[in-house]
Amino acid sequence: MGLLLPLVLCSLATFYTVESLPQEALSLLPLLSRGCNDSDVLAVAGFALQDVNSNRKDGYVLSLNRVSDVREHRQDGLGSVFYLTLDVLETDCHVLSKKAWKGCEARSFYESVYGQCKAIFYINKPRRVLYLPAYNCILRPVSRRKVHRMCPDCPSPDDLSDPRVLEAATESLAKYNNENTLKQYALFKVTKASSQWVFGPATSVEYLIKESPCTKSEASSCTLQLTDSVPVGLCKGFLSQSYSEKFVSVTCDFFESQAPTPGEENSADNQGPTNLPKAEEPQQINTAPTDSPSKAMPKGSVQYLLDLNDEKPEGSQEKGPVEAFPVQLDLTTNPQGETLDVSFLFLGPMKEKLVVLPFPKEEKRSAKCPGPAQRADPLVLPP
Repeated sequence: MGLLLPLVLCSLATFYTVESLPQEALSLLPLLSRGCNDSDVLAVAGFALQDVNSNRKDGYVLSLNRVSDVREHRQDGLGSVFYLTLDVLETDCHVLSKKAWKGCEARSFYESVYGQCKAIFYINKPRRVLYLPAYNCILRPVSRRKVHRMCPDCPSPDDLSDPRVLEAATESLAKYNNENTLKQYALFKVTKASSQWVFGPATSVEYLIKESPCTKSEASSCTLQLTDSVPVGLCKGFLSQSYSEKFVSVTCDFFESQAPTPGEENSADNQGPTNLPKAEEPQQINTAPTDSPSKAMPKGSVQYLLDLNDEKPEGSQEKGPVEAFPVQLDLTTNPQGETLDVSFLFLGPMKEKLVVLPFPKEEKRSAKCPGPAQRADPLVLPP
């Protein structure tokens, strides 16, 4: 097939106020190699990934499998800019749940989605500021061919437009609504599906749901009019059929409300720079945007590609290897570096600017990288 989806490269240089920096200034700010298993590096990587997940509106929460590479660029009196390459795994939590990645479960090996993210992350401990200017991620599903060799009976991914997938979603949601005496819910979007043979065809499905204006008593006659509705939860349904019976099961996980409460510290009218939590509590970081959202929100993308075997099947005559995770990220391509205006992160009239460099090349990886993987399975480690 040889299909490679086009890379999504962020046009970040035009988004920020950047200025060329004289070469002599860079000699005072060396780019340092760090150990990928250093405790402070792991903390920074965790903060960065949490911000990546918080910035997304679709897909599943990504968890950190390992730090693949890291460089630190210490700023003159302003903290450090980290250049991170992170190997990640998709979890079973939807990003709309706003759950921290450490509280989410990685998927089973046969349905794993894995990949790599590059992120530029700024930290200033004395002034308690954390900031993610930019990131890019590329993900792929685990090789179905390799999974089938290891586990012929494991579920296989389904086309989300397959009628059996829609049937599994609608019947499992109908079961949930029938057992729910309060609100009723309608299908918003199918997000994952797989099938296997279990005494007959069986389909597992995951889907987002929205609130229905209908009550249980009027469900048969009510007309849905929810064009502006938003997802309120994620359901996981299962439908299996044999010659004599049908089995349906369903569980639903509802998202926390995104509406700010009166007096809340992070309300839209009272949002400031991200505060640095205590070192022993990195999971409690609050990454609310500043009062200048157009400047504060990170810019980046999460792109899904085919599994490598689908992209370049066995026997393919196409020459040259396929780059598994061609992630690229640059706030600047100027080898001398440029400055990034981050004055909005600080109080006061002073202009504060960081030095940013082109993202380090992977062939110059730190000697203490990559770090140990949480899941060392070669199936889910980028080559």
